[in-house]
Amino acid sequence: MKLHLTLAALFTAVSFAGAEEKELFNGKDLAGWDGNMELWSVQDGAITGKTAADPANPAKSILKHNTFLVWRGGLVKDFELTLKYKMIGGNSGIQYRSKELEKGAQGPIISGYQADFEAGKTYSGILYEERGRGILALRGQKVVIKEGDKETTDKKGNVKKGANIEVTGSVGESDAIQAVIKNEDWNEYKIVAKGGHLQHFINGVQTVDVTDESAVGAKEGLLALQIHVGGPMTVQFKDMKLVELK
Repeated sequence: MKLHLTLAALFTAVSFAGAEEKELFNGKDLAGWDGNMELWSVQDGAITGKTAADPANPAKSILKHNTFLVWRGGLVKDFELTLKYKMIGGNSGIQYRSKELEKGAQGPIISGYQADFEAGKTYSGILYEERGRGILALRGQKVVIKEGDKETTDKKGNVKKGANIEVTGSVGESDAIQAVIKNEDWNEYKIVAKGGHLQHFINGVQTVDVTDESAVGAKEGLLALQIHVGGPMTVQFKDMKLVELK
């Protein structure tokens, strides 16, 4: 298995010296965060999102729509975010430069860029746009998003009008990236956003490299954590550090 990192990616992956680092989670409670507190809590020093099984259909959870825990410390623009996550069942993600559409019946409904991860073996590390253009970069892809729309498919296979995406290269092989991800254990996720240039890393390995040149690409917005519809799941987050880039 072989991973390919460009010299530019290696420079971007390092921490930005001299920038102030913010701790987004105090390790004790959900101060500064907003969401459905019947679904979110702090357990074992980690933000924990958990859904129970639907008594009428144990294969599904009680969740009727994707819901989020929103950081209320302000909007983010250009930044480096690192955190650790653990996933047991289901699908989750980290929203950034996002917006709140409404207060849903089971918590906030959010739209925008998402650094995806899952209990499966396909989508961890991709760039997805929640309630937007769908998949913007599959794992291992280096892409440029141009103006205009094309027909794309979402993760359920539904055809929709999406982004005008040009695949320009690769940052690694999907299977090799998956091999560094620990199942039902702690992994480190890093997101670097600078202007229209967006990069994701898991356990130090780059998963996507995206340049969004389109007018609809958000330049600032909210940070949030996701609980996804589907089967019962548990997701945890800790060691959340944000560096705002100038």
